[in-house]
Amino acid sequence: MPEWRPRPLRRRGRHPEPVMPHRESAPEHSMEPRSADERPLADRPLIDTAIYRHGVRISTPESLGETYRQLPGADGTMAWIGLYRPAEEELLAAADEFDLHKLAVEDAIVAHQRPKIERYGDTLFVVLRAATYLDEVEEVSFGELHLFVGQNFVLTVRHGQAPDLSVVRRRMETDQDLLRRGPEAVLYAVLDHVVDGYAPVIAGLQNDIDEIETEVFDSEPHVSRRIYELSREVIEFQRATRPLLAILRSLEAGFEKYQIDEELQRYLRDVADHATTVAERVDGFRQMLDNILTVNATLVTQAQNEEMKRMTEASYAQNEEIKRISSWAAILFAPTLIGTVYGMNFDVIPELHWTLGYPFAILLMLMVCISLYTIFKRRNWL
Repeated sequence: MPEWRPRPLRRRGRHPEPVMPHRESAPEHSMEPRSADERPLADRPLIDTAIYRHGVRISTPESLGETYRQLPGADGTMAWIGLYRPAEEELLAAADEFDLHKLAVEDAIVAHQRPKIERYGDTLFVVLRAATYLDEVEEVSFGELHLFVGQNFVLTVRHGQAPDLSVVRRRMETDQDLLRRGPEAVLYAVLDHVVDGYAPVIAGLQNDIDEIETEVFDSEPHVSRRIYELSREVIEFQRATRPLLAILRSLEAGFEKYQIDEELQRYLRDVADHATTVAERVDGFRQMLDNILTVNATLVTQAQNEEMKRMTEASYAQNEEIKRISSWAAILFAPTLIGTVYGMNFDVIPELHWTLGYPFAILLMLMVCISLYTIFKRRNWL
């Protein structure tokens, strides 16, 4: 099994490599109307199915019923059946052929299940959520996968484009030594593929967090919304990855009871290590985004306080100017008022024919101005 390593970060604007179409990537029979097919449900075409004996494909049946009829009871033989968004009737037909538990079938029909593992007799029912990072919109797209793992069969039911199980099937068919270990080996390969698919998602999220940190300290106006949206994606990703640890612990607990091959046990423990690393990274992302949101709120508050301080200082300076203008206006108004009284055209007016009247008026104006100036100066208005 190749060693898992985080993939290098790439800047925004990268585009995923095109994926060549495969039978498991898009159902070939989807172009035909279902109502036009009068054959029994078990005899209708499948997306991809094969029968393997000791790790070698020996048959490629065209329908579920044919698969069941060709599947012998000999040791080392198993069927691997892939379904993509099957109709309820198709899944019920598969349940009848392989004696699947009705509760597990109901979950597979309804979909939108949390990742989990359940055992019904000799059949394991596993729900996984694969993830794909969409860099253009900074979103994590999820695909849901249901696996029924029996003693001589594996039935996969996909409810999304991810994961691309054609890659897993090609890998297993080129590694016959691994494939001959049976259905548990297929379960391992699917788990490994799903967990390895989380690496580009982690790289994309890490890249966005780095960009957000820069935007926070550059005071970008819309960074708060971006932090919130990315936090929501991280939480959803956490819900997909965290339950994987419980699934793998449950599988590990059954190693001895169900006599799982020792080499396969090592592979599954390796997947558990990778899943633990992913879960820890995702937990770290959530904590980092919480801290970034706190720092951003602090910086916004500081910026608001600085703006309020500047506005307060400007208002204070304006008030000081108003005080000075008002003080000088009052000082200049006093002699004007006195001069206006003496300038009235009346014959009978006090001190009109007084020799000292003019010096007295001038002296009165000076005294009033000096008094007002002294008062305003003591109040720091001037």
